[in-house]
Amino acid sequence: MRIKLENGKQNELISLAKRNLTWKELAEKLNVSEYYLRTDLFYEKRLLNSEIFTKLSKIIESDFSKFIKLKLEDNWGQKSGGKKSSGRLKKVLKPEKSEELAELIGIILGDGSLYYNSIKGVYAVKIAGGTELEKDYLINHVKPLISSLFNVNVSIQIKGTVMYVSVYSKEFINILEELGLKRGNKVLNNVGIPLWVFNDKNFLKACIRRLIDTDGSIFRMSKRDSNLIRINFKNCSKKLLKETREGFIKLGFNPSKIIMNTHFFLSRQKEIKRYYEEVTFNNPKHLNRLSKIIAL
Repeated sequence: MRIKLENGKQNELISLAKRNLTWKELAEKLNVSEYYLRTDLFYEKRLLNSEIFTKLSKIIESDFSKFIKLKLEDNWGQKSGGKKSSGRLKKVLKPEKSEELAELIGIILGDGSLYYNSIKGVYAVKIAGGTELEKDYLINHVKPLISSLFNVNVSIQIKGTVMYVSVYSKEFINILEELGLKRGNKVLNNVGIPLWVFNDKNFLKACIRRLIDTDGSIFRMSKRDSNLIRINFKNCSKKLLKETREGFIKLGFNPSKIIMNTHFFLSRQKEIKRYYEEVTFNNPKHLNRLSKIIAL
């Protein structure tokens, strides 16, 4: 059973439950992944199931049932979609510009590619990640994000230690190109952050979150003080590197200069904490790394 609360109440319920806990501790109590809790549930992109709702209510020792608007079966979305379906072939949707769409743009700019194989006549979008650290993230966040935004069939392939989230659709690629992405080699095509994303701070924040999740890293600045950490962003595309740095500045951060045309840092500790609280990390590889370095 899925629980739909009044707008803002799901976020409030999770905030109250987290009051004396870290995200990791709360996720363990709820038996969900940390990024799913912080991204999908906290921002009300997904509904709470009845089990999680009950656990949260017990943690805060308060009854939130008065804020319940609807109780839905777990497969309600599939049933709704089935009633509206006109046949076997899905029509690819062109979504409205949103934070979720800006997140996907950031994911594709970081770890994705758009290509057309003229010999085989295949149009494909692929997003890659490691099977060891990013499997859960790709299957449980990236795949449903694409599916919900565009109403397309999304497949998963594994080759060795690399997992691919793939969509084979000419129409899907055409829409992504209309949104500012380019087919082919991202470096040679000098791909950057689309203007519609860059000009809206909420969209920009969502896009940068995903760029750091894909092409960023976190590490200690000093062996003497394990609490001093640094965020690094590295990319071979000069335009994307430059625009990501400018995006940080637009959001009020003070990144370093671009070093060797390949990377820049965010080193001010107050700004790193602010990044964690306002922008957040959602890829498990960063969250696991961060938990080993410092508990924010």
